[in-house]
Amino acid sequence: MEIINKIADMQMLSSKLRKQGKTIACVPTMGYLHSGHISLLKKAKELADVAIVTLFVNPTQFGPSEDYDRYPRDFDRDRELCFKNGCDYLFNPEVEEMYPDGFSSTIKIGVVTEKFEGVHRPGHFDGVATVVAKLFNATLPDFAIFGQKDYQQTLLIKKLVKDLNFPIQIIVASTIREADGLALSSRNIYLSPQERQKAAIIPKSLQKTIEAIKNGEKNRNKLNEILRNSLKQVPDIKIDYAEVVEAETLKEYSEFTSKMQVVILVALYLGRTRLIDNEIVEIP
Repeated sequence: MEIINKIADMQMLSSKLRKQGKTIACVPTMGYLHSGHISLLKKAKELADVAIVTLFVNPTQFGPSEDYDRYPRDFDRDRELCFKNGCDYLFNPEVEEMYPDGFSSTIKIGVVTEKFEGVHRPGHFDGVATVVAKLFNATLPDFAIFGQKDYQQTLLIKKLVKDLNFPIQIIVASTIREADGLALSSRNIYLSPQERQKAAIIPKSLQKTIEAIKNGEKNRNKLNEILRNSLKQVPDIKIDYAEVVEAETLKEYSEFTSKMQVVILVALYLGRTRLIDNEIVEIP
């Protein structure tokens, strides 16, 4: 495994690999890797000849009062995990390399970013779209693999690729979960043992809502109520949003119709830790 820090070096290498007829799969991460990231790396290895993991904690997607400074970082551990799991190249640029003096460009994607995360984390998606475009331009992949846990982000990236004509296939891999159903996240490390126990209400509430859908409930307000009432069983939780919406457009239909794909979206705080999760389900 080779570690690359410079954009020009990464581009040169990717160009060379492509000229040799090799396919490239890229797994963009912010580091502090867990089994969810490793599952994305394994998917990359299945899909392409060469697997590149990018490791960059992107300052432009954090708001001023968010956790950029305390976001967990452990490069040695990440490098070891990448090496053990067959990563070919680890792209690990410095902030100054990605955003040199005078950098002033931002990519703004409309519609899919205008609600939920877009409301609660203003500017977040502009930072995501910009850094992902830069990572794509550095690694020149045929495939890019993302986890479903960041559902709205996956919609944004698909739109970015479509609108800006990146010749990249976006693969969204299923969320990897703990034994009690909690979605794996680098931020789970912030949770105290008590908070970690309480966090199990998130997957339970998602499952309760899925059950209601499978039992024939199609009214959005009723489904939202089931979801929120279940989450509120833990009084310490502060809900940012808990909604059932159409999966592709995030439209808030009052009644869902048969065969429609919906997504159940949750974002909340447990203490100082913000957790997000989702499940996609088809209306019977």
